[in-house]
Amino acid sequence: MLRNNLGNSSDSKNEDGSVFSQTEHNIVATYLIMAGMISILSNIIVLGIFIKYKELRTPTNAIIINLAVTDIGVSSIGYPMSAASDLYGSWKFGYAGCQVYAGLNIFFGMASIGLLTVVAVDRYLTICLPDIGRRMTTNTYIGMILGAWINGLFWALMPIIGWASYAPDPTGATCTINWRKNDRSFVSYTMTVIAINFIVPLTVMFYCYYHVTLSIKHHATSDCTESLNREWSDQIDVTKMSVIMICMFLVAWSPYSIVCLWASFGDPKKIPSPMAIIAPLFAKSSTFYNPCIYVVANKKFRRAMLAMFKCQTHQTMPVTSILPMDVSQNPLASGRI
Repeated sequence: MLRNNLGNSSDSKNEDGSVFSQTEHNIVATYLIMAGMISILSNIIVLGIFIKYKELRTPTNAIIINLAVTDIGVSSIGYPMSAASDLYGSWKFGYAGCQVYAGLNIFFGMASIGLLTVVAVDRYLTICLPDIGRRMTTNTYIGMILGAWINGLFWALMPIIGWASYAPDPTGATCTINWRKNDRSFVSYTMTVIAINFIVPLTVMFYCYYHVTLSIKHHATSDCTESLNREWSDQIDVTKMSVIMICMFLVAWSPYSIVCLWASFGDPKKIPSPMAIIAPLFAKSSTFYNPCIYVVANKKFRRAMLAMFKCQTHQTMPVTSILPMDVSQNPLASGRI
């Protein structure tokens, strides 16, 4: 039944109804297998660092932990199902599997952008409004993190209960929002999701990081003690890491948003087949670059990873040299450690 729903007939379709040849499916499957293994391994290492060093288990770092969980969720469920279908030549998990697969991908994706918004708010309060930031409690962070997860769950469930729908894409080997059926339900769902889970979060992020940048520039021109300069250096390091994460998330999800907008206001039949597969692949790529960003953009996280590989315990490694999201007690920070 699913194979009959793969879209309109095309001379380029193979015998299973896919617009890709089996060789092209095999190439995609190879990419998914490699990317999935890298993503799972790297994010497990990230979680291992937080588990090994108790000093890292702070409310702020809980955001990063949850981001790693979303990445592991996609790479451990989404990648294998899609890769198996590519090797098979078409979607092989039936209607129910399609709903579960697409729903989980939307769930983890929406949760990720919500968590990145929480990171931006944390950076803003920590650097720009430290008096308010110091009053942020563990329960406050738990509430914001739960809000990101609940928001993701809501939008993942909507197509299952009837607002829009999930279906295999033209490649036939993966399931997503059924953008080929651009009826009123699909358009209203897509526009609402893009507004609430793309435009609004990005607006909040840009606002927060704009003011963070101003605060950092102001601090650079002020005369501060060496300890305060070290603290600001730590905060700048964390902020740079956060900005890179958000920019890369934007790069990953923009093609998917473009496909949905194209399907909403244009003719879905004219969307190129390569773009139909590249868009979800780009979105999935967000699962394995975050650990790379932690290592490349944050020297303290890099030191923590090296310490774990050298089997150092938290007693033999100073806390001040390992905190990737370090927040101290001085007035420039939020006082949560």
